[in-house]
Amino acid sequence: HFDLPDMPQTGRLSSYATSTGGFDLRVLQSRVVFGQAEAFRVVIAGNIEELRILETAYAWQVALTLLVVGAGLIGAIFFQVRVGLRPLTTLRHSLAAVRRGDAQTVDEAMPPDLQPLARELNALIRSNREIVERARTHVGNLAHGLKTPLSVILNEVRGGTSPDLAKIDEQIGVMRAQVDHHLEHARMAAQRRVIGVSCPVEPVVARLVRAMSKIHRERDIAFALDAPAGLLFRGEEHDLHEMAGNLIDNASKWTATRIDIDVRDVDDRPGFFMLRVSDDGPGLSPEQRSDALKRGRRLDETVPGTGLGLSIVVDLAAIYGGELVLATGTDNKGLSAELYLPSLDRDEVST
Repeated sequence: HFDLPDMPQTGRLSSYATSTGGFDLRVLQSRVVFGQAEAFRVVIAGNIEELRILETAYAWQVALTLLVVGAGLIGAIFFQVRVGLRPLTTLRHSLAAVRRGDAQTVDEAMPPDLQPLARELNALIRSNREIVERARTHVGNLAHGLKTPLSVILNEVRGGTSPDLAKIDEQIGVMRAQVDHHLEHARMAAQRRVIGVSCPVEPVVARLVRAMSKIHRERDIAFALDAPAGLLFRGEEHDLHEMAGNLIDNASKWTATRIDIDVRDVDDRPGFFMLRVSDDGPGLSPEQRSDALKRGRRLDETVPGTGLGLSIVVDLAAIYGGELVLATGTDNKGLSAELYLPSLDRDEVST
């Protein structure tokens, strides 16, 4: 039982009421008239708590349905992206293998949309190699074409007796040195542009240390090498051998008892590593360090050599975007040669 509020003569009335049992009710009233008869009042009441329970259950069902649909859509999108982009990942790994030197060309077994890109990349790689080979051939031809006439002129000059021929002989020597220098520079520049050239650093330096220890065995020089096994030089192994060999050989000529060789990554130069060769010899002043890097400059004529070693290292390092820095050795003794060269990214190696 519950009290009903008054309602108008026509229409419907929605209201709330409280039963004698204390239940909250939702009440819907309507007045119905049949002809001229007395109007009837129709009342429908329901427990609000039961309605709320039904509404809550329906809301949970809708939320669960939407959650399942949403999770399914997210999974479908992830699967589509994962599967759809897999050929691009394969292409990236293939290109990384070319850059590391593990492969000669990019894998062309790609979906139809990516095959033209793979073919164009391979065409670019082949064109690069052909350009390098042509450059090397032209450099060789130029070397032969220039050196032969210079040798003929030099022989003619040395066979003469005129006092002016000595000056000509000197200038011919300068010309030959310049030809050798610039041809070697062109050869190194051509090699630097080859895609996919790299080599491990530690084995190259280790072989040089073993060779130098045998060459200078009578001096009993102690060589200490600290180099990580996984570091790769982005360049020709021959060039790394020449640069490191010149530094170790130069240190062997001047050291007293010990040479320390340290290879490590450079924190303030991303993509580069440093090869440091330190000796405990007499060292050099700042002015002498600058002179030592000049081509053909020898600070001590009593020590065997041509004076070209450090300048060759400077030229090679510059072609690879690196540099050679001379500093005071450890404990303020001797000389420390720090060679900065590009390294192969570890992320590229892992891919």
